[in-house]
Amino acid sequence: MKPEYLTTRFRRERIAFATKAKLLGVFIVILAVTGVHAGAKPNIIIIYADDLGYGDVGCYGATALKTPNIDRLAKQGLRFTDAYATSATCTPSRYSLLTGEYAWRQKGTGILPGDAALIIQPGRTTLPSVLQQTGYRTGIVGKWHLGLGNGDVSWNGEIKPGPREIGFDYEFIMAATGDRVPCAFVENGRLVGLDPKDPIRVSYETNFPGEPTGKANPELLTMHPSHGHDQSILNGISRIGYMTGGKAALWKDENLGDVFLGKAKEFIEKNQRQPFFLYYATHEPHVPRVPHPRFAGKSGLGPRGDVILQLDDAVGQILETLDRLKLTENTLIIFSSDNGPILDDGYKDQARELNGSHRASGPLRGNKYSAYEAGTRVPFIVRWPARVQPGVSAALVSQVDFLASMAALTGQKFDARTAPDSQNQLASLLGESPRGRTNLVEQGGPLALREGAWKFIPPASGARLNWNTKTETGNATEAQLFNLADDLGETNNLAAAQPERAKKMAAQLQAIRNASTPE
Repeated sequence: MKPEYLTTRFRRERIAFATKAKLLGVFIVILAVTGVHAGAKPNIIIIYADDLGYGDVGCYGATALKTPNIDRLAKQGLRFTDAYATSATCTPSRYSLLTGEYAWRQKGTGILPGDAALIIQPGRTTLPSVLQQTGYRTGIVGKWHLGLGNGDVSWNGEIKPGPREIGFDYEFIMAATGDRVPCAFVENGRLVGLDPKDPIRVSYETNFPGEPTGKANPELLTMHPSHGHDQSILNGISRIGYMTGGKAALWKDENLGDVFLGKAKEFIEKNQRQPFFLYYATHEPHVPRVPHPRFAGKSGLGPRGDVILQLDDAVGQILETLDRLKLTENTLIIFSSDNGPILDDGYKDQARELNGSHRASGPLRGNKYSAYEAGTRVPFIVRWPARVQPGVSAALVSQVDFLASMAALTGQKFDARTAPDSQNQLASLLGESPRGRTNLVEQGGPLALREGAWKFIPPASGARLNWNTKTETGNATEAQLFNLADDLGETNNLAAAQPERAKKMAAQLQAIRNASTPE
């Protein structure tokens, strides 16, 4: 017969084991409900704003504008203070984000017309193709602006190659920008709502007979151009480029945000039972700024402020969709922008006059189109409740690293020859390391080099001020060197005081430029 203390000990251990088993069972049920389990692939959503500045949202210091949903994302996630798009303009940044290659390495990657050919070669490694090969359902909704077709695209038939040829399973896009023709949606290679009896034609060279333009017919405009943007007219707004026909397929500007948001939510709904990657590229706050009536006049800062409120609402609806579908815990969201802000970008919409005390660039110097910090340093937030601890990170990170980092996250390999600039910065993106990159290249006017806290801009020819947009380009006859740790506003040029550092960084920038590029 066993001693009494052994019997008691056995009973206690049995009770403890049973309790642990029950707790484990509850934990397993919770994981099953939330969709999180060991080794689970997270859903991945990139929300990519257009021309949103470092100082345009509350969590980065804005007080005149209220952005509660973006702020909520930051509170629940990791907010980066030293994060970059690769370029101070849209097409190059989008190219780099998807390919892992600095756009300046390839000719023809500047701001594209609406009828440009696809500039990402089908078959090369891309962010969506890396995720696609590991079982993700991949989708792009919103602004594309990376070209379509092979240079002779027929808007009235199948439009390819395009997003589906470089790794996306689903596409619902605008071909270029809201201020460029064609002003119609493309879904999976076809114009949406096109009447075959009314084919659409597009030209960036000559107007079509009988079609009014903003330049010749200003009396037809409800929003007037400040510079350029004076060609074909749609909804009382003249655009860049000429277009005729396709009346049933043309969009209404005040509905752009709702249409893209609806398609983004629909993609999440349809793919909730498998890992998915959604690249949700919003139009806000790019020109022309035409807020939906729900937001018109609500910001007090004019249409630009109103469409930022519209963007914030869209972010909130994406978060609500994830909550409702119980996908929040295991969904990795990255929120950022393609470049810095701009007030007057071609239309007289009172963005400058009604701006008040709001500083779209925050403490940074410059704007969109600039080699200074505000051109490329952007809002950047990562939320993944299952893995990322909320907080603030000063790690130096770049959107060019999404490809290598997501490949590491999903255990995939990629062709480094076609993604030569993408680094695995997953630990930094998830807040598991404070280090980040040692250097990166900013493409504004001239190329600039970040190395630690230092910023170097080589001498460059050209105007120092873009008179149309009132933007400092960063061009200067002398080299420029700034210590951003002490001088975030880039006011004190130290190149003359520290010639050896400037010389060393100039050589480093040249070495990066000379590095081998894809064959």
